[in-house]
Amino acid sequence: MSWAGTDLELTSPKPTSAGKLQQEAQEHTAAPASFDAARGAILSRVTIAPAPIQTRPYPAREAVKGSWLARTLRTTDAKHIGMMYLFTSFVFFAIGGVLALMMRAELAKPGLQYLSNEQYNQLFTMHGTIMLLLFATPLVFAFANYIIPLQIGAPDVAFPRLNSFAYWLYLFGGTMVVAGFITPGGAADFGWFAYAPLNSVINSPGAGADLWIVGLIISGLGTILGAVNMITTILTMRAPGLTMFRMPIFTWNILVTSLLVLMVFPILAAALAALTADRHLGAHIYDPETGGAVLWQHLFWFFGHPEVYIVALPFFGIITEVLPVFSRKPVFGYKGLVGATLAIAALSMTVWAHHMFATGAVLLPFFSFLSFLIAVPTGMKFFNWIGTMWRGQLTFETPMLFSLGFLVTFLFGGLSGVLLASPPIDFHVSDSYFVVAHFHYVLFGTIVFAAYAGIYFWFPKMTGRMLDETWGKVHFWLTFIGFHATFLVQHWLGAEGMPRRYADYLPSDGFTDLNTISTIGSFVLGASTLPFLWNVYKSYRVGKIVEVNDPWGHGASLEWATSCPPPRHNFTKLPRIRSERPAFDEKFPHLAPWAQEVEKKAAPAVES
Repeated sequence: MSWAGTDLELTSPKPTSAGKLQQEAQEHTAAPASFDAARGAILSRVTIAPAPIQTRPYPAREAVKGSWLARTLRTTDAKHIGMMYLFTSFVFFAIGGVLALMMRAELAKPGLQYLSNEQYNQLFTMHGTIMLLLFATPLVFAFANYIIPLQIGAPDVAFPRLNSFAYWLYLFGGTMVVAGFITPGGAADFGWFAYAPLNSVINSPGAGADLWIVGLIISGLGTILGAVNMITTILTMRAPGLTMFRMPIFTWNILVTSLLVLMVFPILAAALAALTADRHLGAHIYDPETGGAVLWQHLFWFFGHPEVYIVALPFFGIITEVLPVFSRKPVFGYKGLVGATLAIAALSMTVWAHHMFATGAVLLPFFSFLSFLIAVPTGMKFFNWIGTMWRGQLTFETPMLFSLGFLVTFLFGGLSGVLLASPPIDFHVSDSYFVVAHFHYVLFGTIVFAAYAGIYFWFPKMTGRMLDETWGKVHFWLTFIGFHATFLVQHWLGAEGMPRRYADYLPSDGFTDLNTISTIGSFVLGASTLPFLWNVYKSYRVGKIVEVNDPWGHGASLEWATSCPPPRHNFTKLPRIRSERPAFDEKFPHLAPWAQEVEKKAAPAVES
């Protein structure tokens, strides 16, 4: 070996004597810097034996002591109840998805393959009911229960026991609805909209229909109580300094959604109670001879159309939480987003009759104009979301991918909704698969894409572990491709005249190819849940442990100012709240707006 200065030259090994080694050692001692550099260079070129591969890179989660069942039955912890809502709603989501796959398998080719007409009617009735009222609506309260107390700096919700009672009402009522399948006559088969006179005891006899009616009343009562709890919590339990216009957009949207629930869910409960009186007490409220059929449609859609926004607004809020974090920017147009939310809620109460254009019993210009008008605040939200991402430092983790998937899908649904707001077009495609495609683009595009974005976004906060990004991207692309393959072609099916709610069609109708494509896409969409479930299971047990409050690095609201997962009462200390981004201000105080104002005031005035 020889070196000059700090440059090391490796040569072939030569024999050396002990005296020479001693002399070299003294030289090395005299030039420690050169020796250290030489040793570093040698070590950098030495092949190191590979370390043993760890089969489990992170330690497994230890089981909590005690009975899980007893802990679940008696809990009043909003976080625990939120997880119960989340798990239960996804069980109903799986049931509804299986029913949808059975229908798509039946429609893959002409003729009745697997189902009778009656069985098909039961499937589409229960699929719509489960997805809208037993999956989407409770999923709102899953996120609300866990996230809202964290975002407003509260230790819990206002009424913990009422919160628990609301969940058990939902579970009991939802179980009653699904239990119709085990009754002798089967489940309800009059459509998830239960139009009169199909819903009468003569046309729909049996216990399945009664279980559907009473189960929805009980489940709806749980939804009403949950809304009361959310409104009270948000209005009375905010942390000091968290004024209304410093609340996160998600909190705003839950507040507005809860107000909508209080306005329309009692209408549904009253309409269902009157239907029970018709079926069992001979009340004759919905007799077609006295206009009862149209009365039912007015009552149902006065609930049904605001219900679309009840399940949409909270997921708009989730998207508004995700986009700024992965754009590295504050949300664009905060007050504009709040105003758009309030405008959507107000207008949603005025457009129910566009579902009734084909009845001839409503004023077409009035409801058509209002249906067009509600697109304006929705377009404002798109403008704000795009403005948030504009010139941001975008990264494409799984929550961001699902948020972008939401933007694309919901935009398509909104555009087809503008078409349906026009009576001449609506007359042409009413009760066709065009409406089915529009409905799923609006609701699946909103609920499922945004729900997955929220789960990937808040999973580390809820569990203290990170979901796997590779599996997350596989999940996203299967979901995105499967969804659009299923429902995009249904627009063309509807335009060609295929009616919805039919179990069969003729080979000569020309619907076979598009139905086959739609069925293949539906099974891809169904398979997309498998990597998600595996990811959740694996990550919950042995996923990467989160050791910081904010694993994404740029979280803005208060949930990112406490540990992952939070302690029992959410916070051990709260940051000072001076803006709508308290957690971001705590991490980056030099970027906080109030800090910049102080610097401006402290700077010496420049003399003119």
